[in-house]
Amino acid sequence: MSRVKVEVRPLHTQELRLIPGLWARAGLSFRPRGRDSLTRLRRQLQAAPDLFVGAFIADKLVGVAIASDDGRKGWINRLAVLPEARRKGIATKMIRECERALERRGHKLFSVLIEDYNRPSMKLFENAGYRREKDIIYYTKRVVKSY
Repeated sequence: MSRVKVEVRPLHTQELRLIPGLWARAGLSFRPRGRDSLTRLRRQLQAAPDLFVGAFIADKLVGVAIASDDGRKGWINRLAVLPEARRKGIATKMIRECERALERRGHKLFSVLIEDYNRPSMKLFENAGYRREKDIIYYTKRVVKSY
């Protein structure tokens, strides 16, 4: 693992506009007209500014994670790191920062949803101490397709 100076901190409102480009470059699918629109991200950031975590190298956003609090447990969502910044411990640092923010809210249980083809993310979270739940099946119902 190469040594680079990485700053991991909560994102500022003006930095939200950088997230969709980062997600696209990182290969993470997103819905810019739905749940991932700048309007919705801004609203979510205003409600919980400590849960939007960015990783920076020399003032350049290279990673992002959005944590959420459902009242019972904490979630780590939408974690992405630019391809050229991977394998430097950045994702692990963002996971830890999300966990700290969720712990400050009283949570001791953290969860993450990972699509079944995303083996690198599974390995990342396993290495961070998460375990795969084999007996949980996830269902969704979307009222509108863009969400």
